[in-house]
Amino acid sequence: MRITALAGGIGGSRFLRGLLRAAPDAQVTVIGNTADDITLHGLHVSPDLDTVMYTLGGGIEESQGWGRTGETFAVASELAEYGAEAQWFTLGDRDLATHLIRTRMLAAGYPLSAVTEALCDRWQPGVRLLPMTDDRVETHVVVASASGSEDDGASERAIHFQEWWVRLHAEVPARRIVLVGADQAKPAPGVLDALASADVIVLPPSNPVVSIGPILAVAGVRDAVRAATAPVVGLSPIIGGSPVRGMADAALQAIGVPTTAAGVAELFADLLDGWLVDTVDADAVPVVEAAGVRCAAVPLWMTDVDAAAAMARAALDLAEEVRAR
Repeated sequence: MRITALAGGIGGSRFLRGLLRAAPDAQVTVIGNTADDITLHGLHVSPDLDTVMYTLGGGIEESQGWGRTGETFAVASELAEYGAEAQWFTLGDRDLATHLIRTRMLAAGYPLSAVTEALCDRWQPGVRLLPMTDDRVETHVVVASASGSEDDGASERAIHFQEWWVRLHAEVPARRIVLVGADQAKPAPGVLDALASADVIVLPPSNPVVSIGPILAVAGVRDAVRAATAPVVGLSPIIGGSPVRGMADAALQAIGVPTTAAGVAELFADLLDGWLVDTVDADAVPVVEAAGVRCAAVPLWMTDVDAAAAMARAALDLAEEVRAR
């Protein structure tokens, strides 16, 4: 079985770990979000790609779901002593090695897809990890300027997504979310082939706006998912009207989508054949099915790898049900 998944960071990575347990013989390709990428201290940081790589390769800090296990922060401490910028985004000493290698290879002319493949040679994540594009795409968030009121449309500024998410904790209301460069970006090598040749396409429970959304915004990717012969099955990242993790509600509010399992399904309705919601959201099943998407309610809390594997099996079962129709 060939499975292609579109994944962001923590939620996507933990689901993928369950998917590998549920389907150990499957060939899994992961198309990772790169619109979160940021340059810090001259280094190219790819948070979502690294979270997938570390999680599936056994190097993630489990307590937080990101960063390296056994991390130390000597360099970050020294940077703080110098008053260096971006202290709100701390890079650990072990993690720095990954960013140094990536930045050096990019400077030498290698595309991000080749760099990612080289990094995965060390970690052996058990999947083929592809960046969504080799081109520059960044998620920017438009907020009110420091001198403007929330109602003053002329007083606004755009900041990098990471600043809004990490430094501001998404507490400053977003007026708009802008994907800089997405319409000019080309899918990375292998992305369109992975979608066209898949037996199942999965949208894990990642942030629908800033993790899955940027991947689909790369020119040609959404059309490729829509045209795929494989069933497309997604899992809701919203349970009981709240995000499973992070501040997805703030991102959904920015684009005018309700923070509900049915609301997120509607966001992907042109792509989906199947959608899983948590059992507490069982009332969303008829709403989603009224839009022509097969829907089922199953437990969606990823409390451990076994729970994630059960979710993955439910997604694959739903794909088979859709295929048999």
